Amino acid sequence: MRSEAETIDDNNTSMCASCGIAANDDVKLKNCTACHLVKYCGVKCQKEHRPQHKRACKRRAAELRDEILFKQPESSHLGECPICCLPLALDGKKSVMMACCSKAICKGCSYTNKTREIRESLDQRCPFCRHLTPKTKQDADKDFMKRVEANDPVALRKFGNRRLSEGDHVSAFEYWTKAAELGDVGAQNQLSCNYGKGKIVQKDIKKAIYHAEQAAIGGHPLARHNLGSAEWENGRKDRAVKHWIIAANLGDDEALGALRECYSEGFISKEDFSATLRAHQAALDATKSPQREAAEVFYANQNE
Repeated sequence: MRSEAETIDDNNTSMCASCGIAANDDVKLKNCTACHLVKYCGVKCQKEHRPQHKRACKRRAAELRDEILFKQPESSHLGECPICCLPLALDGKKSVMMACCSKAICKGCSYTNKTREIRESLDQRCPFCRHLTPKTKQDADKDFMKRVEANDPVALRKFGNRRLSEGDHVSAFEYWTKAAELGDVGAQNQLSCNYGKGKIVQKDIKKAIYHAEQAAIGGHPLARHNLGSAEWENGRKDRAVKHWIIAANLGDDEALGALRECYSEGFISKEDFSATLRAHQAALDATKSPQREAAEVFYANQNE
């Protein structure tokens, strides 16, 4: 067996880190999937070299994970309204999920579409897929269940929430798990919260952190904020600040509040805090439009 320094040289010259055989037409080398630092000619060599490589592998794998974890997402997990293509507000009350297609539509586009249909005496339809708007709750539920049966990840998560409200915790968790496996970021956050609390499933902090990280990578501000809080409690304040900056840049108010306290205590520089304030405001401004403001006024008057 050779040293780790020799191992890295072997990687550069396309040689097996364990036996030293060079790559050729008959020998295909494969990277260590965790760290990508070294290559092996087979599973046997990889197992033999594991004791020597383990420490460097874990260190590099953690570095690679952090590169992904602390990358600023382009948008929140909610993405854009598919009609106006403006970012959806983090406030869930400012958008509506269509049962027919599971698309989240901002209330500005929903309101504008409804007023046009009423003005022109048209049938009311979904602004996105143009499906006829169901006239009864039962019809809406039928449309929703079609999305569940089609394994729509958003519908699966929503159905899991329904199961939870009905007291079926096991079924709820199964639907969240399936939705997460299909790529739903909100479901990843649901799993994280429940593993962390341990009320409807056995408490597992490692799984809670894993799912929170998956949700944070997908742009979920709450998951990101929770990761920051966990890091702060564990004394890793620099990592906590990084998480909160990313969440605040997405428009999260709680993360910005945490950073205000960090700034007053000297854990974030004036330059970084100022840049975060500007990014936070820009994220909020990006969700505004005349149509959304008109809808907000209309629905506010409806609730009075």
